[in-house]
Amino acid sequence: MEAAGSPAAAGTGDDGPGGGAGETSGRLSREQLFVLVSAASMNLGCMMAYSILGPFFPHELVYIGAKFMLIAGMFVSGGVIILFGVLDQLPKGPIFIVMCFLVRIVDAIGFGAVITASSSILAKAFPNNVATVLGSLEVFSGLGLVLGPPLGGFLYQSFGYEVPFILLGCIVLLMVPLNLYLLPSYESDPGEHLFWKLVTLPKVGLIAFVIISLSSCFGFLDPILSLFVLEKFNLPAGYVGLVFLGLALSYAISSPLFGLLSDKKPHLRKWFLVFGNLITAGCYVLLGPVPILHIKSQLWLLVLVLVVNGVSAGMSIIPTFPEILSCAYENGFEEGISTLGLVSGLVSAMWSVGAFMGPLLGGFLYEKIGFQWAAAIQGLWTLISGLVMGLFYLWEYSTTTRRSKPQNIVGTEEEQAALLPNEI
Repeated sequence: MEAAGSPAAAGTGDDGPGGGAGETSGRLSREQLFVLVSAASMNLGCMMAYSILGPFFPHELVYIGAKFMLIAGMFVSGGVIILFGVLDQLPKGPIFIVMCFLVRIVDAIGFGAVITASSSILAKAFPNNVATVLGSLEVFSGLGLVLGPPLGGFLYQSFGYEVPFILLGCIVLLMVPLNLYLLPSYESDPGEHLFWKLVTLPKVGLIAFVIISLSSCFGFLDPILSLFVLEKFNLPAGYVGLVFLGLALSYAISSPLFGLLSDKKPHLRKWFLVFGNLITAGCYVLLGPVPILHIKSQLWLLVLVLVVNGVSAGMSIIPTFPEILSCAYENGFEEGISTLGLVSGLVSAMWSVGAFMGPLLGGFLYEKIGFQWAAAIQGLWTLISGLVMGLFYLWEYSTTTRRSKPQNIVGTEEEQAALLPNEI
């Protein structure tokens, strides 16, 4: 998801916030306050439009069909992308702003429908290889993130503002008849379990917190890291995208591996979730790095940390879907499109919540305390989620062990009772 702009006036550097040429006062100016409110309201509207789908879209999915929802979502998204390309024809002022909000919110609804339906269809088609398939498809997600900016820049410079949006929108619309022909239709009876029953399962709730914390980290980087790189290392604007390349490529390459391992060795999922979050927390401490470490900020170190962060993100994110799905089945949720839709809707909703929180909190912290400390505080969320998940898995293991011991004792006594008469 795109993040709204963040406050860029704060100075960051080795001297901390407020030092150097970018010195600002501790209080927000009126202009900065208005910008922050505007960005926050846009993020709020877009993320609500996306995350609001979670509670009811999966329930509707079994009535209208996952295939229809995916096709309809693609059709809406394609049309809205084209509308983005003609917004510059509107008069400046309130009309332009309102239409930007409306178009972006409708796009979020269409995209949410596509993500929810596609994840459900994939899980239904590959029930024994969910993580492998989802992890492998992240390669294409990373490829899209890598190819999008240079392609968009080329089209913009060559043909102007409208062409990038119109071309991409037409490509999405052309995928509608293709998917209409290729995708199978999966029928399912409406499930008896509700979205809120899934969310209130302790394990599912904790994994939801993991998803929010990881998504928040990505959202934090999107608008703020580029500001830090431009100011700290004085790179040309065209080279800033190459810094993000390490994160995108390492995530895209490692995700299929963690997906395969998650399916082949399900017991490893818990370790991936715990250690992936802890490694991510360490990465955000070193992004600046945080001043208390007294490590000089260098470009090669920043790129290396982003590469490690991409791997740790794949380690943490990929197991979340199959872990929630397994937990749902263990608690009596029936197998089928209904449950798959619930899980997909939950993952999408929690991801969008984090995508909203990351830029908002990150922008505020960036201006108040600088990038180094803001990144470290952002990493605190993944540290907490990793530790909490670790404690939960330890509790789960001890509970399972205590339950199995009495059964073994009873079994031993029964065997002895059966053998005693023969011995006498």
